[in-house]
Amino acid sequence: MNYREVIQKKLDEIEEKEQVKILHAVESGSRSWGFASPDSDYDVRFIYIRDLKYYLGLQKKKDFISWELNETLDISGWDVSKVLSYLYKSNATVFEWSNSPVIYRTTETWEFVKALMKDYFSCKSCMYHYYGTAQKNYKAYLQEEQVKYKKYFYVLRPLLCCQWIEERKSPPPMLFSKLLEAVLGEEMKPVVYRLLEQKTQMLESEKGARIEALQVYIEQKLTYYQKLVSSMKDDRNPDWSQLNQLFYRLLTEKNQ
Repeated sequence: MNYREVIQKKLDEIEEKEQVKILHAVESGSRSWGFASPDSDYDVRFIYIRDLKYYLGLQKKKDFISWELNETLDISGWDVSKVLSYLYKSNATVFEWSNSPVIYRTTETWEFVKALMKDYFSCKSCMYHYYGTAQKNYKAYLQEEQVKYKKYFYVLRPLLCCQWIEERKSPPPMLFSKLLEAVLGEEMKPVVYRLLEQKTQMLESEKGARIEALQVYIEQKLTYYQKLVSSMKDDRNPDWSQLNQLFYRLLTEKNQ
């Protein structure tokens, strides 16, 4: 089965039944990170816009669509108003969706949003997100003697994202291989490359013995980034005007 074709049909269904225009649709999970298992599902995320009159009513507006969730497809999306509000907070997920190497659909309109992102990237906000993700996954999945090797990457990737932000002051790339080559220390690369080879041959549910060298590395990095992020100054952009102007532009162009 060609899942790219299936996903395109699903996106068409969403536009027709929800009466929206999809501005950008991407892969957001392990397939976009470059370490999918043979049975990994497709995590499809999209950003959409509605007609102007939808945004003018006084009642609270729904700003997300949960479309499908099964063993193969996980499809959901955010309204562009939610995306712009989250961009104001420098939400890391917005930057991830923008940087995904697996694009199912995009538009020229999305480029206006993407062009504004650099002005709202916050090192502290995004590093805090990645540190929290790494810590949560480490505590949840890597404490037993036998662990799912895929979960190592759910800890390693956000830690490498923290290091990328620390060193480069910019949104980290989605591809794990690019992060690995750019910021991981040479002494750890052989360990991680062996893990990558093992992981791509294992099913999601398979487990293996804990890798002590990685356990030590992860614990050291978690301690380091906890201290670093707590000491950083808030560097978020407090200006709403550019986001409001862009939202108005998107709505007026959509309804011309």
